[in-house]
Amino acid sequence: MGSVSIEDALKVGALIEETDIRDLKERLEQTDNEDVKLVFQNLLCGSENHLRAFIRLLKAYGIEYSPQVLSQEEFDEIVNTDSTKCGLNL
Repeated sequence: MGSVSIEDALKVGALIEETDIRDLKERLEQTDNEDVKLVFQNLLCGSENHLRAFIRLLKAYGIEYSPQVLSQEEFDEIVNTDSTKCGLNL
């Protein structure tokens, strides 16, 4: 799907990040292991940042992206929030 054009590649990237966000949130609810939760939370943070970046680039191309996996409310909350530094501050 993403090999047709830059715009299509960006749309596929956004879709993949949406799917990752949904999957990571589901897995977070399924574990009590704090180490696993930390890993999932860091991956979730990264996926949210990636989604923001894809949406920013799509807008630069004049393309309005509609969420396909996340609810509109969840999508809006993510893309209307500034990017976050993920991980531990060591």
